[in-house]
Amino acid sequence: MTVLFSFLKKYRVAAFLALGMMLVELALELLQPFLISKIIDDGVTQKDISTVLLWGGILTGGTIIAFFAGIFGSFYAAHASQGLGYDLREAVYNKVQSFSYALFNRFSSSSLITRLTNDITQLQDMVFMGLRFMLRMPLLVVGSSVMALLVNVKLGLLLVVGIPILLFFVIIIMRKASGLFQQVQRRLDTVNSVMQENLTGMRLIRVFVRKNHERQRFEERSSNLMQGTVSALRLTETTMPFILLITNASIIAVLWYGHLDIIVGQASVGEVVAIINYAMRTMGALSAFSMIVASFSRAKASAERIQEVMFTVEDERPLDNQDQYVAGSSSVSASQSSDVYEVGVAFRQVSFHYPGTEAQVLKNIDFTARAGVTTAIMGSTGSGKSSLVQLILRLYDSDQGEIDVLDRRIQELDDHQLRGLIGYVPQEIVLFTGSIRENIAWGYEHATLEEIQEAARIAQIHDTIMNLPHGYDTLLGQRGVNLSGGQKQRISIARALVRRPAILLLDDSTSALDVRTESLLLDALRELSCTTLLITQKISSTIRADQVLLLSDGQLIAQGDHTHLLATSELYQQIYASQFGKEELEHVESVN
Repeated sequence: MTVLFSFLKKYRVAAFLALGMMLVELALELLQPFLISKIIDDGVTQKDISTVLLWGGILTGGTIIAFFAGIFGSFYAAHASQGLGYDLREAVYNKVQSFSYALFNRFSSSSLITRLTNDITQLQDMVFMGLRFMLRMPLLVVGSSVMALLVNVKLGLLLVVGIPILLFFVIIIMRKASGLFQQVQRRLDTVNSVMQENLTGMRLIRVFVRKNHERQRFEERSSNLMQGTVSALRLTETTMPFILLITNASIIAVLWYGHLDIIVGQASVGEVVAIINYAMRTMGALSAFSMIVASFSRAKASAERIQEVMFTVEDERPLDNQDQYVAGSSSVSASQSSDVYEVGVAFRQVSFHYPGTEAQVLKNIDFTARAGVTTAIMGSTGSGKSSLVQLILRLYDSDQGEIDVLDRRIQELDDHQLRGLIGYVPQEIVLFTGSIRENIAWGYEHATLEEIQEAARIAQIHDTIMNLPHGYDTLLGQRGVNLSGGQKQRISIARALVRRPAILLLDDSTSALDVRTESLLLDALRELSCTTLLITQKISSTIRADQVLLLSDGQLIAQGDHTHLLATSELYQQIYASQFGKEELEHVESVN
């Protein structure tokens, strides 16, 4: 619960006010049975109407004060709990944003979503219940016991004797329930994971006619969640009958011996009524413990899951917040022409393996991409192309070797500077909810409409956008569902270009473009002053590149322009023949 109390400090004033109101409400509630005994013994029994009116008026006034104290207490408790939930959710989200790529592997996305929503909601509810009820219940039990002893020691002891047994039983149940609720939260993670996969892959599920399979898989996970929740709640609910048994036995004992004491004059009717009233309040408070135990146990499990995220220690250099970057604000400006540099990107004997694995995905990579030129990167699946790009972005650090960016060691640039220089188009296109204009401006939030349109023209998507019903204000469906693959790729390229990057990284992001559109795009990119690294499988792309890097099994096996590789690299010749035919390859070789 360390994380809970640290975030609650900010709202300690509201929390103390809520507790203060609760104590006022509790004190007045504990006085009520005592006042009732006074009304009975001094007023009703003595037939003194003035005494009845006096104590009755005090009882009514106390009830009204307790009513308003309860209202204000609920207000301050809600303020503290909701404020804590807001701050905690923001802190966890920021912590997740700072995770390195390697650290993301420890937590599934569905688990993180559950922790940000359900787990924090559990903590919010526990704080509210704690300020309003959780502390009130034990104080009510203790207060009722003390007041019962003050009213009549002998009868009060009959009520008090069973309380330690009940508390011991409740503590045991809480410990066992905490472990069960941790399992429930983990099972909730799996249910969310299946739901996320199904909603994301709905089209694929329908095309492959796998609805029944996925429905069965969801039902299995949901059934496991239900069974776990039932087991946890069944355990906490066992407190209710046990509490009722002990408290009802105490009430029966008070009634029995109270009747005998009234006969012999050792107790009055008002005292017996007061103690029975205190017993009923104690039973009500203890009966609510089943709900409190379930809430506290669940919140304890949620707090441990939140702490697991908040107190996670980075094994690698964390990702910094990139939102503070403003184009042109760093010492090396993204808008500055690459012509002033000699080196755009250079790898010098770079090797790399992913954390948690032993196999190297890049081995002794050595090349120089001159500033302002286009370098194509080609290779089979798994050859290390995307890994190379991730090292440039410094999502990971290399195991050995040096990487230079614009004549500087990559370690000399902080993350804001480095990533501010780069326009990146990932292999998996991601578009966000909103208009096309907002999606392009997402690359640089201060971009004007003219800058957005210019980026779209270079990306060969401007005319397409203008033909849409609302132009740049056209709203995109979920993940851009109302656009074709090529259109989504070009919008993503425009989003990278609007940053006016010094380095442009295209990770197989022209695969959905036709040859003509791709040709126009590459020609337009050559007019820019940025250094372009293009991962591609198309010979039509490498023909227009100034340099081609050919990777195989994590090694750079050949580099040069298209003509050089076509003459010297057997692998490149095989790729060329697979796309243009052996006859074309033989024709080119005969001409050369």
